Amino acid sequence: MKIEEIAKKYALKNCYDYGEANPKFVVPKVIGELKEKSLPFSPKEVVEIVRGVVEEVNTIAKEQGKEKIGELLSSYEFRKRKEKEKILEFENAITRFAPEPSGYLHIGHAKAAFLSYEIAKQNNGKFLLRFDDTNPKNEKEEFVKAIREDLEWLEIRWDKEYFTSDFMEFFYERARYLIEKGFMYVSTSPLEKIRESRAKSIPLPERSSPPEKNLELFDKMLEGYFEEGEAVVLWKGELSSENTALRDPTMFRVITTPHYRQSTKYLVWPSYDFVTPILDSLHVTLAMRSKEYELREKLYYDILEKLGMKKPKLIHFSRLKVKGAVVSKRLLKPLVESSKVSGWDDPRLLTIRGLRRRGIHKLAIKNFALRFGIGKQEKVVDLSFLLKENRKVLDPIAKRIMFIRNPVKVEIDFNGEVTLPFHPSSHLGNKTLRVKGFVFIEKEDLNLGKVNLKGIGCFDLSSGKRCRESSSSLKTIPWVSSLNEATLFIVEELLNEKGELNPLKQEKGFVEESIKEIREGEIVHLERIGFARLDNKKEKIFILSS
Repeated sequence: MKIEEIAKKYALKNCYDYGEANPKFVVPKVIGELKEKSLPFSPKEVVEIVRGVVEEVNTIAKEQGKEKIGELLSSYEFRKRKEKEKILEFENAITRFAPEPSGYLHIGHAKAAFLSYEIAKQNNGKFLLRFDDTNPKNEKEEFVKAIREDLEWLEIRWDKEYFTSDFMEFFYERARYLIEKGFMYVSTSPLEKIRESRAKSIPLPERSSPPEKNLELFDKMLEGYFEEGEAVVLWKGELSSENTALRDPTMFRVITTPHYRQSTKYLVWPSYDFVTPILDSLHVTLAMRSKEYELREKLYYDILEKLGMKKPKLIHFSRLKVKGAVVSKRLLKPLVESSKVSGWDDPRLLTIRGLRRRGIHKLAIKNFALRFGIGKQEKVVDLSFLLKENRKVLDPIAKRIMFIRNPVKVEIDFNGEVTLPFHPSSHLGNKTLRVKGFVFIEKEDLNLGKVNLKGIGCFDLSSGKRCRESSSSLKTIPWVSSLNEATLFIVEELLNEKGELNPLKQEKGFVEESIKEIREGEIVHLERIGFARLDNKKEKIFILSS
């Protein structure tokens, strides 16, 4: 097979999968096959050939549509994909996902959840859901419910569910043991002094207090003797360590805000650093954490060592950062609470709710989240990778319908019904459209002269008469014959370069009458525009997905 044929094969595949072929993605495929077949080549020559072939393929796609690309692609054979390798070998792994119910899940949470879930599933293990709820100031039942619903929508199933706040008495028992053994102490120093102690590696006066006094102070904390900020329990760590996470970190603090589940039953709440190793030891064999917690690994194992508890394996992975995205709950909450966005499901947000409303398929989110694996290398990913994955997932399953922006009315010599498939190759049923002597087309298509009106045939737009040219030699354009006014919302990044909110752009147009057969929430392919979700069927509002 010549280089040109190999290039055409991969260019067609790239164009079919993503709507347009890109030399950047085709060149490596071509070189890979040439090397595998031990064929001679010059990298410079391959690049030049691929550029020419990609231009040719994209022209075919533009003029004759995706169906033609699929037809040409069917004559080529591709290597079968190797069986998918496991993310990690860990026999009978018991993993967990431990979100704090202080907000809605976002794309970063999806990576953490999918990694733990898939590793457990691939190793005949179990996956647990733990709600890490030991900060009454931030947590609500609303968020617990939302997290469950989002995980269920993503098809992440858990074998067991539990709440950190249900283990408070056990935490107190373990705390007394550690205080009694001299591994923790109670400080009543002001917060500023505690910070100074850590910064300058200077021990606090209470650090040398006898266990008996620390136990007495701990009991007073439990009894409500201290207000917030007046007393904390600190781990007796390594004040001289270059790792600041080990410099006497906080294990317990007083919080008087009523808890959403426990009400006012508890006034002293443990920190993440204290509860996580203990509950992991009790429930899991493998704990996945994002790289930001890597500095706390020694503390994690030190706590278990002092308590004589079994040690799960810890694996740290890079967080999923998306260019231009705002995912921090600290930043999103004010936007939601001030109604600057429509809610946690605003399609500009990369929350699971926002992505779902925008029309991003759950499988696309999964594929996108897992493509980066368990590596530690931090990098900022462009959202276009998710949108490409979404198009790939939706292409064989989304119905095709016509939506005309900037419509102009054209009289044509045709009165009757047209039956078209909802999809050119998948079996998604048929639609019947009624034409009564006129159609609406895009204003930009008016200058084409003779065109192939999809499903009707060749017409001269200037006269409205049928023409005899072969339809395959003319550009096929979409049309609508009904006055179904619809709105298309176009999503951009949440913030512009000035840090201001980007509004949702909208375009008006006409949509074909088969919209009556589309259910609210369904994702369709608006021909020549892209995939869009029907957000409101009554008002005919679509949100452009990708």
